[in-house]
Amino acid sequence: MENITKEKLFGQLDFKKIANDPDFKEDSVREVIILPIIKELGYTQENIVRSKTLQHPFLKIGSKKRPINLVPDYALKVENNFAWVLDAKAPNQKIINDDNVEQVFSYATHPEIRSNYFTLCNGLEFSVYRTADTDKPVLFFELENIEANWYDLKLLLAPTSFQVGKNFVYEPKNAYKTGFDYNNRPLLEEIPVKKRAARRHFGVHGYFTKQTWNVVAEYIKNFSKPGDLVLDPFGGSGITAIEALMNSRSAINIDLNPMAVFLVQSLIAPVKQSDLTQAFNEVKEEYVKKEPKTEDEIKKALKKYSGPKPLPLPKGSDVPTVDKLFSDKQTAQLGLLKSIILKQSNENIRNSLLLMFSGLVTKVNLTYHTSKIATKDGQGDASAFRYYRYRLAPEPVDVDVMKYFKLRFEKIRDAKKEMEYFINEKTISNAQILKGTATNLKFIPKETVDYIYTDPPYGKKIPYLDLSAMWNAWLDLEVTEQDFKDEAIEGGEHDKSKDEYNQLMAQSIKEMYRVLKYDRWLSFVFAHKDPEFWHLIIDTAESCGFEYAGAVAQKNGQTSFKKRQNPFTVLSGQLIINFRKVRNPRAIMKANLGLDISEIVMQTIEGIIAKYNGATLEQINDELIIKGLELGFLDLLKKEYTDLTPILLDKFDYDNATEQFTIRKNTKFATHIDVRLRIKYYLISYLRRLEREGKSPHFDEIVLAILPLLKNGTTPESQTILSVLEDIAERVGQDSWRLKRVGQTKLFDI
Repeated sequence: MENITKEKLFGQLDFKKIANDPDFKEDSVREVIILPIIKELGYTQENIVRSKTLQHPFLKIGSKKRPINLVPDYALKVENNFAWVLDAKAPNQKIINDDNVEQVFSYATHPEIRSNYFTLCNGLEFSVYRTADTDKPVLFFELENIEANWYDLKLLLAPTSFQVGKNFVYEPKNAYKTGFDYNNRPLLEEIPVKKRAARRHFGVHGYFTKQTWNVVAEYIKNFSKPGDLVLDPFGGSGITAIEALMNSRSAINIDLNPMAVFLVQSLIAPVKQSDLTQAFNEVKEEYVKKEPKTEDEIKKALKKYSGPKPLPLPKGSDVPTVDKLFSDKQTAQLGLLKSIILKQSNENIRNSLLLMFSGLVTKVNLTYHTSKIATKDGQGDASAFRYYRYRLAPEPVDVDVMKYFKLRFEKIRDAKKEMEYFINEKTISNAQILKGTATNLKFIPKETVDYIYTDPPYGKKIPYLDLSAMWNAWLDLEVTEQDFKDEAIEGGEHDKSKDEYNQLMAQSIKEMYRVLKYDRWLSFVFAHKDPEFWHLIIDTAESCGFEYAGAVAQKNGQTSFKKRQNPFTVLSGQLIINFRKVRNPRAIMKANLGLDISEIVMQTIEGIIAKYNGATLEQINDELIIKGLELGFLDLLKKEYTDLTPILLDKFDYDNATEQFTIRKNTKFATHIDVRLRIKYYLISYLRRLEREGKSPHFDEIVLAILPLLKNGTTPESQTILSVLEDIAERVGQDSWRLKRVGQTKLFDI
């Protein structure tokens, strides 16, 4: 991941103000926005050609040839060849589907330039086109979200992305780079969470256990290529499918819950912004005229407009049926609003408005209440989300229906605007959003899927169908008895056993194996507290033919209080388990439990400290959970090490500032750690210390300093130390060394 921030590029620039600032024109875009981007990409003054005048070679006016000059704002060179051109536009100018694109295309294809890429920037957005295909950009983003798109931008346009003298076609990330191999994809390290950075997900509609969109996107880009087919058989709110489409993949999203299917289908349904706004205004105008407010008006509306179906609610609910979750006033007003929406003739517009309506139902009901956490105007919780049951609020909130319907409109409108360049009438055929069960994927042919990312339901945690009754009742969505039979949960209204749950999950894994191509990957989100379920997943996957490739701890942006209270039963986020479908899979070897558990614990602690050059308590805990699950000793770990703090403080140094544990100065690893990893750890520790002292040691000094610490295990040769040193450090002068600056260090995982 590229370490870049908006503040590093643009300081405290407020993009919202740019849009309305009449003084922020093309010259401001060039100096304030574009120049920092170009320089951060790695171009120096010698590589940047400003306002190069190009003579149009073909244009004639009458019978005479007239010199018409073309002047691109920037032409970027790599080794004296033009790699790409960039043109600045004012914030009110379009940089997609506009004549501006044709203009800059003419610069890029000019005989004096002939670049593979051309780009446009209007101060608010940035688009990158390939000259071979100008129908749509290969990369487009709002500059507000440049951090999430920096890796792709750099891979496309940095000087190192071009090879002079060879006519390669370049694609984002590793998709079309020479050497992309499905078999050798790296496991991703923990990815920083960016929950609120995408309008297409944040605030669109409440749902249970949403995955973090940028984490899903990184997994899709790492394990698949553009054009590949991505499957999520437990699709939920559709984050996997949407991110697959946003990254030029095809997607199949399957879910048993008709509410989830409706949510995703309605969200990605292409609409014109002007048509959606017009439809909203029509609905709003009619509703305001007819809104029932008085007792008499409410009674008349209840007779005229239908409310929710009186579906039975699960045991533990405060009322027996869905209709009892609403006051007469709420039922009357929601019934009127729904009847007006249903008059819309355009299906995509109608469903988009119904999606807003469904989000409104979450707030306009008797379970909705304010909380100590959310006390601002209009903020609160629906009990289905907070308590996973239908609990009437002690003091229900009287919500202004049209006020909050307007807020729902703004959220959906913004989400669709963010997606429309990638999910539109041309590309929507790449998406299949289907109601179905993960236990039966017979409509998907054998070995046709390129990647699977899925977050299945876990045990007793959330009865999805039971808790969706309120929305399904208002939207007239049918849940059959067979749906309840196929739902992979424990307990619930149908009181499913653990064995039934396990059988359904095992059958789902078998189906995933059948549809996945060979040499492709499955990423399986694990958020269960029971180690038995971990072994069910691993054993079932291995029996099908999957090869376990490793699990990665991934934060989800939530509080870690429970983690601190229960270190070996609660993950600080979740685990993402990665499998490969290969022809000769290797099975996991379980640990010999005759081995002293303390030796395993110490080896794991030292290994994670070496890997990260110092590790926090949470990193150590998460690594021990993974090792305990993989090797089958988590139960012993929980019994003997309920609190790691005493052993850590006794045997390691602790830094209060970084909250990291490190190997004590001038001491050695107590257990066997891979020699290159030990070298890396000691090199970084030693060079950091000398850097604080203002010193750059010679190679001989480095060897003499760390060799005594490497005596336990195989003693490396000086050449081995040098090869590791070259990965993490740079020469200063003739034979002195210092650590590479942030962003320079190569990936170096043992």
